[in-house]
Amino acid sequence: MHGLFTYLEANPSMSGPDVPFHEMSHGESFLELVVDRFRGSGLWVLDEPESALSFSGCLALLGVLKELVVSGKSQVILSTHSPLLAALPGAQIYEVGSWGLRLQRWEDLDLVTSWQAFLSSPERYLRHL
Repeated sequence: MHGLFTYLEANPSMSGPDVPFHEMSHGESFLELVVDRFRGSGLWVLDEPESALSFSGCLALLGVLKELVVSGKSQVILSTHSPLLAALPGAQIYEVGSWGLRLQRWEDLDLVTSWQAFLSSPERYLRHL
């Protein structure tokens, strides 16, 4: 990201004020990148974008991605371990595992059921640490 931000700062956005990516946290700079540069039609490929984002940051990213898809001019391919991002409205979800690749409903994803189980009873998991 450092190299990309250096390039972007040397080649500012034509649509708005210059964004000082290097002066922000990793999550803040990533969200600014998405808001500032994810415009128009395109294919947006993201690999675990939640790694730099808080819960509210993931919600903000989800809002941007939803708008891109709703426009009908963009597609999003997203690899994630976040049940929040996997809940992108209208998403066709494929789960990867030892079985290969399978179409799956959000509520049946292992990552969703695992998080639900942990949040309902964290002590069941934490006692094994």
